[in-house]
Amino acid sequence: MASNNEFRTCPATGFKVYFTAQNLIKANAVAAVVFLAVGGLFGLMVALTRWPAVHLLPADLFYLVLTGHGLDVLLVWIIFFEIAVLYFASAILLNSRLAAPKFAWAAFAMMLIGAALTNVAVLQGDSSVMFTSYPPMQAAPNFYLGLILFAVGALIGCFVFFGTLVIAKAEKTYEGSVPLVTFGALTAAIIAVFTIASGAIILIPTWLWSLGIISHIDTLTYKTIWWAMGHSSQQINVAAHVSIWYLIAAVVLGAKPLSEKVSRSAFLLYILFLQLASAHHLLVEPGISSSWKIFNTSYAMYLAVLGSMIHGMTVPGSIEAAQRSKGFNNGLFEWLRKAPWGNPAFAGMFMSLLMFGFLGGISGVVMGQEQINLIIHNTIYVPGHFHATVVAGTTLTFMAGTYLLIPLIFQRELILPKWAQYQPYLFGIGVSGISIFMMGAGTLGVPRRVWDITGAGAAISYDYPAAAYLMMGLNGLSAILAAVGGLIYIIVTVGSILFGKRIGDAPPAQEAAPGPAVSPAGQYGSAGTVKIPGTAVLVAVFFTAFVLYYFVNWKYLAEVWPLR
Repeated sequence: MASNNEFRTCPATGFKVYFTAQNLIKANAVAAVVFLAVGGLFGLMVALTRWPAVHLLPADLFYLVLTGHGLDVLLVWIIFFEIAVLYFASAILLNSRLAAPKFAWAAFAMMLIGAALTNVAVLQGDSSVMFTSYPPMQAAPNFYLGLILFAVGALIGCFVFFGTLVIAKAEKTYEGSVPLVTFGALTAAIIAVFTIASGAIILIPTWLWSLGIISHIDTLTYKTIWWAMGHSSQQINVAAHVSIWYLIAAVVLGAKPLSEKVSRSAFLLYILFLQLASAHHLLVEPGISSSWKIFNTSYAMYLAVLGSMIHGMTVPGSIEAAQRSKGFNNGLFEWLRKAPWGNPAFAGMFMSLLMFGFLGGISGVVMGQEQINLIIHNTIYVPGHFHATVVAGTTLTFMAGTYLLIPLIFQRELILPKWAQYQPYLFGIGVSGISIFMMGAGTLGVPRRVWDITGAGAAISYDYPAAAYLMMGLNGLSAILAAVGGLIYIIVTVGSILFGKRIGDAPPAQEAAPGPAVSPAGQYGSAGTVKIPGTAVLVAVFFTAFVLYYFVNWKYLAEVWPLR
């Protein structure tokens, strides 16, 4: 077993890759991919059941599979991968040894055992409480215990990340401020501490309730505290995947941020305000004051939205600046047309950026309005929105980042490179279809968490417009396309790790060389004053789409509540 001071030097980047950090990144990334495969299969089954013409599963299995799907793709896959990102952004990008590797391995074991325990509880059939697990629905004790173990393990991983930053600073393994990617990872870790603590605060008493030790869990208290975890966990995702956007732009194109100060300020807005978006899950709760709801879903949330809008301009702007510096200056969009679209890391990243902004961002701000929320709350619009943010945004970005991790960390070449080139397009188009068609069906009133939208056998039936049934069918077809893209990702990733041609590097050393190492991460700086007219046009299109969609939803609301 390698000691914490043994490292190798990556010939492509110059990074000092310490073996303890490398092995932990491998372990967390592999676990993430395994749970993505399981959760993705569950998701396909859910979509095929919601498709009225197919209606795959009976009611009991539908709710079981829906619970497993939410657990594995919204929490387990993403947080495992984010822990790998934290170790990469600290130990690798800063050329530092990892703090407390024994604690890091203990954290990994707790997360793995916890995720397995909760999955087993779900598959046993007595914990079909869905992702939110609202009381008075009660799951088996191991369902909650597994989540607690997973959360505590993730929290330990965050503290290992913080400790690594301290070691890197003390041992001067980098110069100046931490790279922007590491700063973004730090943002994600800070939000994670708040998020995981919130989960522990509510899940521990709920576990005791399931054991019969506590007699009652107040539903509103549970919802309020649980959403501080349930939604804020997605804010960890946003900070993490935006960091990877910057990383891929830098590695693939040599792009530098237009302004490091501005980008760092945008991450700071995430820390201060992003968790407040959790309020839009509570807008119909009668026990919470209107003033609290309005403040959290307007003035405060706009500051978090401002952070994402800044990144939405600076990331493509940095790419445009890098491309124009290489001579792609003809017209508004030659820089974009001649971008490396055959590189799956770049293609996945840029598609994620567009879909996260246009589908997830616009819909999130609209549904976060207290008044508009009433016409789409608890409809299938809601999962349509978070498929645009969590899947098209985070998952597609993490897939793109994997294509960089495999050669750098696993030291393997990609197998089936043509498959890898097509994978982001298949997955991205499929996921965007899922999002668009579910949001469309939700606008027409189709509910979420319903096994049979046709209402067959119901005492009181309701017939939705024909377009709603069409959209649910198109959602099913989109899910099949996304599943094909996901399967290709699994095949390429696992196959490359097991069978890819090994990439050599410099011989390992026993002790790190003194002084800071030079690496692409350490050379991060601002792009300076540049003209980015193409990005300006894209931003103008975004704002136009946002204003029009915002107006349309207010019109829908006016039709629901006509003035007499």
